[in-house]
Amino acid sequence: MRIHAPLPFAARLRQHWRRRSRRQRLLVLALLLALGLVAAFSLAELVPRRHALTISGTDITSNRHYLARALQDAAREHGLDLALQPSAGSQEALALVAAGKLDLALIQGGLDLPGEQVVLVASVTSEPLHFLVRPGIERIDDLRGQRVNLNTQRGGTRLVARRILDFAGLREGIDYVESNIPTEQLLTRRAERLPGAIVLTSFVPSHVVDHLVRQQGYRLLEIPFAAAFALRHEWAAEVEIGALTYGAAPPVPARALRTVGVRLSLVAGRQVDARAIVKLLESLYGPVLQARLKMRLDEREILAAAAYPPSHGTRLFIDRHQPLFARDLLDKLKASLGLAASLYSMLLVVLRWLRQAPPEVAAAGTVQPDPPAGGA
Repeated sequence: MRIHAPLPFAARLRQHWRRRSRRQRLLVLALLLALGLVAAFSLAELVPRRHALTISGTDITSNRHYLARALQDAAREHGLDLALQPSAGSQEALALVAAGKLDLALIQGGLDLPGEQVVLVASVTSEPLHFLVRPGIERIDDLRGQRVNLNTQRGGTRLVARRILDFAGLREGIDYVESNIPTEQLLTRRAERLPGAIVLTSFVPSHVVDHLVRQQGYRLLEIPFAAAFALRHEWAAEVEIGALTYGAAPPVPARALRTVGVRLSLVAGRQVDARAIVKLLESLYGPVLQARLKMRLDEREILAAAAYPPSHGTRLFIDRHQPLFARDLLDKLKASLGLAASLYSMLLVVLRWLRQAPPEVAAAGTVQPDPPAGGA
């Protein structure tokens, strides 16, 4: 008897492929394609990826622009590229996020909700309101008859400042005249063209306030009812501007002053990838950013005074320290198991298919007797 030597793997594969029906071939191809897609998806989950988002930049003199720039640098180390997009203020930035034309925005509290498309990434910190006044204005009542600059009409500072002035019983157009000079123009105008009072929202110290105090002679005004105002607005708090913050001779302020702190929030469009939000928060609360800002951002305040629903990425970031398994580790484990299972299934399909002899081969058998000597 003559025993045929086994065919090489590739030859056996071609032989089996040629002898299968078209329906069987399509079925095997469809199964392998499905398993390949599962494997590709699992592999994509394991590969580190970069994300690209847009964030509001505001005017270059504001602390929010400086914060956005610092966050941009810190996020780059976490695989996130942030592109700064100019906006005229919090209201415009919020409208752009709601319309899906901007991914992220740094906005201040006190704004009207734009709809369901905006979610909260983090409540960052409070920005003190600086009421800068000319010499001779000692109390908020002294603003009667003065021209008060509330920044741009589309800015959030204007809305908050008008609420504070309303709380103090001062009516726009009757007790004071509103002006809307952009912050950068305040730095270049001559003294005689500047208003009697200027309201700015900024971290302490502010370079703009420094300029107005030292070059134009402005002083800081206390808001004595800041605590009472904060009781009525969840986005507000009573804060202090420390004595001598803006100068020692003359002292500005001569003592610690009470004022209103406005919650600064980082918001996003609902469509922004949750994994990108996690990377953003890792950058926001990381040591690199806080060292550059020279201020501590408290992660425990991430949902403080939340006027918007938290994003899915924020929830993932908060839950990352859960015991036993962190979500990120669990996701990677699931992706690894999915990839391994897909590859194993593909191999199993091929091997089983090869082990099944084609119908005509099975009928003929693999062992045949030698012909008799001399013929029949």
